[in-house]
Amino acid sequence: MGVFGAEYFLVDQRPCYRTATRRSDRQVLGSSGRMWKSIFSHMARTVTKTGQLQVTFPDGSSAAFGDLNAKPIRMRINNKSTLRALCLDPELAMGEAYMDGSMTIEDDDLSGLLAMAMQNFAHTRHAPTMTIMDQLRRAIRLFQQRNPIGRAQSNVKHHYDLSDELYRMFLDADRQYSCAYFENSDLTLEAAQLAKKKHIAKKLLLNPGLSILDIGSGWGGMGLTLAKDFSCQVLGVTLSPSQHKVSTQRADEEGMSDRVQFALMDYRSVEQQFDRVVSVGMFEHVGVPHYREFFRHLHRLLKSDGVALLHTIGRSSPPSVTNAWIAKYIFPGGYIPAMSEVISAIEKEGLIVTDIEVLRLHYAETLKEWHRRFVDQMDRVREIYDDQFCRMWKFYLIASEMAFRYGHDVVFQFQITKQVDKLPLTRNYMYAPS
Repeated sequence: MGVFGAEYFLVDQRPCYRTATRRSDRQVLGSSGRMWKSIFSHMARTVTKTGQLQVTFPDGSSAAFGDLNAKPIRMRINNKSTLRALCLDPELAMGEAYMDGSMTIEDDDLSGLLAMAMQNFAHTRHAPTMTIMDQLRRAIRLFQQRNPIGRAQSNVKHHYDLSDELYRMFLDADRQYSCAYFENSDLTLEAAQLAKKKHIAKKLLLNPGLSILDIGSGWGGMGLTLAKDFSCQVLGVTLSPSQHKVSTQRADEEGMSDRVQFALMDYRSVEQQFDRVVSVGMFEHVGVPHYREFFRHLHRLLKSDGVALLHTIGRSSPPSVTNAWIAKYIFPGGYIPAMSEVISAIEKEGLIVTDIEVLRLHYAETLKEWHRRFVDQMDRVREIYDDQFCRMWKFYLIASEMAFRYGHDVVFQFQITKQVDKLPLTRNYMYAPS
């Protein structure tokens, strides 16, 4: 679960003015530093169409890029090595520079900077270094996304086995770490997460006694809801020992162990068949080389008259690559799929897509609330980890929000069956009163 693959880059801006540079300042950068400043300015000149960015370089000189009538975002690059990194690989370097403090923003307005970056993202294809790095990452993306069982376990541990207290600080009480469903703008995060689970349950067309497999069961919220509110028999599987411990404890405490069990295992190792299969926020970790394998197992795990619901972050653009900073620091092995990549794999494994829904700004609103709660608890997070970790997670949450608000990120819900006649002919049942 969770969120990953947000496509954010250093915005390239059009210089509008420069301050005078003293001789002593020129000596600070040297000839190579002046070259990198020139490259940075050329990138800026080429790309930015929206907003104004004011940059102070390591030599103390400043330049403004973009629309002088817009409210400026003021950024300082504090050393020559960071300037060079921002020129060579801004996708990776921006997050790293914010983490280690070598790039600072006036009033710490990271939201403003990343919003402006995302709004200018469409123009980055004109920046040569970005184009080159993108091509290199495309060339190796299938290798990076290979997730056999052992590697999948390691990737899950990297993110989901962090301090249990960390997730309690910013998630809702049910610990739903995926996109909420805001039926109206007045919903709290808790109400929107409950609405998400109910919306998914309606698409599964549940009856008491049905068997359900929850692939990527997280902290157990979905499985417990399906067992408790719909009287179903649920098996949830996760690769995270921490999540497995919490979900099993919750089932025991709520007296639901006879209806829902959680297993520490890969979905590929499950043997029995189920009336329903649900997976929320796990598919982003599968990796493109394993898409057909995922749906081949889904076909095997689903009874002939069964129904499956796949909820995953997706991209509204063509296939691409995972953001380098996200892949390195947040979700190694992860990837946000284009719809074409998912549909192709489903079709080739003999399954039928019976409904597709695209949720757009729901995740932006979810992330906005997660970030607000995280900031409220940042002093405690700093005690558990350190300041760099706090800045890393702040960058992750804000960048992800902006990717949904201004970029190409959306959420797909695929309803899947084996037989074309196993569901009602209209979608009315999905929106009938509970």
